[in-house]
Amino acid sequence: MTDPEEQDIPQEEEWDADEEADADEAEAPRTPTEKMRIQLSGKQEPIRIDKYLMNRIEGATRNKIQQAIDEGMVLVNGERIKSNHKVRPNEEIVIYDSRETIPTDIIPEEMPLKIVYEDEDLMVIDKPAGLVVHPGSGNYTGTLVNGIAWYLNPAEDKTRIIDLPRVGLVHRIDKDTSGLLLIAKSEIAMQDLAAQFKKHTVHRRYVALAWGDFKEDEGTITAHIGRNLRFRKKMDAFPDGDHGKHAVTHYQVLERFHYVSLLEFRLETGRTHQIRVHTRLIGHPLFNDETYGGSRIVKGTVHAKYKQFVENCFKILPRQALHARELGFVHPRTKEKMLFSSPIPDDMQQVIDRWRRYIGHQE
Repeated sequence: MTDPEEQDIPQEEEWDADEEADADEAEAPRTPTEKMRIQLSGKQEPIRIDKYLMNRIEGATRNKIQQAIDEGMVLVNGERIKSNHKVRPNEEIVIYDSRETIPTDIIPEEMPLKIVYEDEDLMVIDKPAGLVVHPGSGNYTGTLVNGIAWYLNPAEDKTRIIDLPRVGLVHRIDKDTSGLLLIAKSEIAMQDLAAQFKKHTVHRRYVALAWGDFKEDEGTITAHIGRNLRFRKKMDAFPDGDHGKHAVTHYQVLERFHYVSLLEFRLETGRTHQIRVHTRLIGHPLFNDETYGGSRIVKGTVHAKYKQFVENCFKILPRQALHARELGFVHPRTKEKMLFSSPIPDDMQQVIDRWRRYIGHQE
């Protein structure tokens, strides 16, 4: 049972930095704020502090706690300690958080929304590339959630600020990834759809261009995904499972262009930047994915014409070539199976067509 005073501690997913922040942007130092204070009893048995806190804080992992300890965010009797410190009777533990506090109020903003489907319980939206989904560090306005807040507000009071929980964002996709998003409009729908995502029963298919010619027509990538140990706004793969969370990505090659491949991805889990991190792990970063090594010529020739061709493709598609094409789930009220699809956006389709023509000329 969780101690009431521990409710102020963000749980694991919230503890992470904003998943849609610019990965190359340096994190500015912030004044730590106290999040939790624990006064141990006189009968406390000696136990490693990371293990103790993992049992006390709901949703926390040992890796996250150890990271906080290493960063000086956990003090015992006012002093920094190491992860192997054993708590003792009458000690006082104070936990701090140096992250920026994200407002929970959403300011409604009028913006065009491509609504694929809507009823009283949910909405399916086709998000364009370049639009941040959720307010976060440096992006408090102009996000999809701000637009949804405007849309859902009563017509007579469009500017009314609403609480974040009322905007039922069930999942997210990256700023520069296009495609389908599911929005819950009621508490019952939110709980039901969130449970479907947790059970991995939601049908999700992505289409992407990745560097290189895959040896197999289909395959599975399995490796834990967590925060990069040096650059906290980037994710990384940990095949040995020593950090991060379990992640599984299935892929199928749809078309081969020798130097790049068109693929469909099926997510078994839903980790931050999962497809982008897993493809980089196996040496096939997504085309023009600047964060994960795809914004340079990874495969191909040294000819100037080829280099110019790739650079022209980068200009047409100034983002990672990733699109959330299919989304399927069971309707929380009717229990009907629902499936939606989104056509490949123009910028990505243009580049695919260019690769077809380029390879056709080479053969």
